[in-house]
Amino acid sequence: MTNYLISLGILALMLTTALGTHEFTGKRLIRPVVIVLAVAAFYLHSFPTEGNDVPLVLAGLGAGVLLGIVSGLFVRVHREASTGRILTTAGVGFAAIWIAVTAGRMLFIYGADHWFTQGLVDFSRTHLITGADAWTAAFVVLSLAMVFSRLVVMMISAARLRQPELSGTMAR
Repeated sequence: MTNYLISLGILALMLTTALGTHEFTGKRLIRPVVIVLAVAAFYLHSFPTEGNDVPLVLAGLGAGVLLGIVSGLFVRVHREASTGRILTTAGVGFAAIWIAVTAGRMLFIYGADHWFTQGLVDFSRTHLITGADAWTAAFVVLSLAMVFSRLVVMMISAARLRQPELSGTMAR
């Protein structure tokens, strides 16, 4: 039950703090990182490195980077005309990605306990994955990568807005 509550808590926090329009500040960058690092500290007691645990975690990393980039592209980064402040606006597309990823993670947890326990054990044994700690690490790394890569996409967009506008000619 704890895994479900933590997953739903993270989702609720991500959605309530990111949806809508907000000023792009350092605090808005640091908060999700601190939250995900706290969750990682709670879940990752050790980092599995035997068998194919590392490739599984790297697959989680790759999936997280991809999902984070996609979710970051659903966040509009723009300059407020009247004040010049840089703002972010996240809407339905952003929420849909986070909801889908959270639902997928929760379905995997439930399925591993109820639907496909033996299948997961057989798959893990066949592919030299040492057990639940490896799967947990892969999902935690996926979440970390998703948050960090989304923030990188937003920082790149904000940096582009901060660059002085080029006039009609290119400087040489």
